[in-house]
Amino acid sequence: MEVRITSKEMVKPSAKEIHLRKPFSLSLLDQLVPAHYVPLIFFYSKPNDSQFLVGLKESLSKALNQFYPLSGRTIDNLRIGSYEPYVEAKVKGCLADCISQTEQESLNQLLPCQRYCIVPTSTSPLVAIQINMFDCGGIAIAFCGSHKLVDATTASAFIKSLAAFNRGSDGEIPDPHMLDAGSRLDPIPPNYTSLIEGLWFEEGWYTTRRFVFDDQAIATLKFKAKSKGLEHPTRTAALVAFLWKHALLASRAACGRSKSSVLTQAVNLRTRMKPGLPNHAIGNLYSLAFSTYNSVERDIELHQLAYLTREAIEVFNDQISVLQSGDMLKFQTDRYNEAVDVVSQDDPEFFDCVTWLNTLDTNEVDFGWGELTGLSLGCPDTRYNSFANSSILNEIEKSKAVEAVVTLDTKTMDILGLDSEFLAFASPVSFPHHFTSCVVFAWLLYDE
Repeated sequence: MEVRITSKEMVKPSAKEIHLRKPFSLSLLDQLVPAHYVPLIFFYSKPNDSQFLVGLKESLSKALNQFYPLSGRTIDNLRIGSYEPYVEAKVKGCLADCISQTEQESLNQLLPCQRYCIVPTSTSPLVAIQINMFDCGGIAIAFCGSHKLVDATTASAFIKSLAAFNRGSDGEIPDPHMLDAGSRLDPIPPNYTSLIEGLWFEEGWYTTRRFVFDDQAIATLKFKAKSKGLEHPTRTAALVAFLWKHALLASRAACGRSKSSVLTQAVNLRTRMKPGLPNHAIGNLYSLAFSTYNSVERDIELHQLAYLTREAIEVFNDQISVLQSGDMLKFQTDRYNEAVDVVSQDDPEFFDCVTWLNTLDTNEVDFGWGELTGLSLGCPDTRYNSFANSSILNEIEKSKAVEAVVTLDTKTMDILGLDSEFLAFASPVSFPHHFTSCVVFAWLLYDE
């Protein structure tokens, strides 16, 4: 795929009073997260309106009025400043070869930013949008949100608002608590910054593959994950446990020894805080639940791992009283002290699972161009020092299947790809859309 930028222009929030608003303060949770981009790519058929780009730019300006912190940059890991200038870049590209399947990394050329790797905090935009228009008339909207301020729920709220404005509906979110996170949460202890970067990123060569679990596979895994301690496992618990099990087995085969393993799961804090915050509240309003598997036995039982994943969430919920008392700093300090203790004792291998299940309703990502025909989360590059040992779960539109985007070190991934038990439930896939030659438009949103 060949991509070339052909023009740029500025996109700003449409409200002139935006610059009068006070700087948005980062919360403790935002400060903990290293700046890196998480992408989403939405594919649509040909829009009926030949001037759709003009309307989309106007909708973007309206959406940025209420999500105005996304138009700035981070200052000293404390606050967001400078809300005005934006850059729009039109990108032209062609696909010389018409192929029905493509490697995941080729999709990254549709994205405006380097994804899943640490980027400079003060010089990187918080949001970037790239519009790709193919010769056949189909388009792809590629969204990159910096995890410094944008978690999955924030991204979902922003995209839904943008889509609503574009189809002619009211995308306004009138809730006054939308921007409250920074004022509710304490600043970060500085010694945790390097720890969190080590949990998310690790030096090495990594490979990303996509796997699909159909509804029958999910039902079978839920049955296998049952135990006396977990009589009704959810699909998330079953899938997370299954991915953790086989990643752990592959890792042990790759390194030739049995290491303890720690699974981290992101838990949404919005509804757990007191008073609670709405789902469209901006920021990284989540914390991590840790599950530790110390057994060196060759056979790893799925139901045991499923119980551990669920137990970690229950323990997390039992500690919510700290949140309800308003002491978020103590709550987060306890979480990361727990991680420090685990790391110092046994140098375990971390595996991270993020779920978009029940987070992004694709029916609400309606730009007025017809039904969504495809969705991709992009993937980390096969590169040194990238997003390490992780899986991202996402629902596949118009089906009961679930996609898992899995990133492991290359040797471990090669072994996983030969695991017959794993492949009996997880179907490896390349991106299923057939592309023809295309022209690509991009909007990069950032201040100068």
